[in-house]
Formats: sequence, structure tokens, C-alpha cells
Amino acid sequence: MELFTPEFGLVFWMFVAFGCLYCVLAKYAWPFIIKSMEERANLIDNGVAYAQEAKSHLDNAKAEADKVLAEARGQQAEILREAAKLRNQIIETARGEAAEEAQKVAQAAQLSIEQARKESEKQLREQVSEIALQVAEKVIRQRIATDDAQRELVDRYLTEVENNN
Repeated sequence: MELFTPEFGLVFWMFVAFGCLYCVLAKYAWPFIIKSMEERANLIDNGVAYAQEAKSHLDNAKAEADKVLAEARGQQAEILREAAKLRNQIIETARGEAAEEAQKVAQAAQLSIEQARKESEKQLREQVSEIALQVAEKVIRQRIATDDAQRELVDRYLTEVENNN
């Protein structure tokens, strides 16, 4: 049982060694260990604070990005509305110009048709008058083939001229 029950001398020297070790450690090692632990704790606290600050910056940046994105979407919608409005305006202007041009073309065609009709009427009148003159010439030649008939015709015309004046 000696293994389990130490003698007094052994216990005494163990306490003396422990006390010396404790004094050396307390004087030289523990301040360094405690200082290192405090620095480590400060470093961890600073890291946590930095992480929280970074998280808040990230949240602010995300909120700002969402705000900018919403604003950009609004501007995009406004630009699209303006483009659609401009497109409709251009289409209406083009339609108006096309209708105006079609009306001008129709008027020009109507004028051309009217001129062609007048020209046709003029040619028809000229042809009719030419034919009428030829017929009248033939009739007059037949009627005034004799001198008596010529005198009678001249007298009749003179009488008509005198009656008209």
C-alpha cells in the first residue's frame, strides 16, 4: 500500500516544488498568458464588432441597392412609356401625312381626269364642228348650185342680219 499512501517528505517536497513553480509562473508566465488572453479576447471582440459593422454596412448597401434598383425600374418604365408615346405620335403623324399625300394624289388624279375629259370634249366638239361644217358645205353647195338659189340665200341672210340689228 505504499504506492497509494505517500510519505510526509514526498508530500512536503511536492508542495515546495509546486510553490516554486507557482511563484515562477505567477511572476513570469501568467502575466504574459493573461495579457495574451486579453489581447485575444479584444481581438475577438473587435472581430465581432467589425463583423457586426460589416453586416450593417452590407444591410445598408443591400437596402441602397434595392432602392437604386427600384428607382432604375421606375425610370425604365417611364422611358418605355415615353417611347411608346413617341412611337404612337410618330405613327399618327405618318398616318396623317400619308392621308394628306393620298388626298393630294387623289386631287391630282381628279384634276388629271377633269383635264382629260375637257380635252376629250374639246376634241369631240372640234370633230363635230368639222363634220357639221362639211355637211353644211355639202348642203349649201347643193342648194346654191344655181345663181338664183345663191341670190335667194344671200337675201335671206341679209334680212336676218337686219332684223337682228
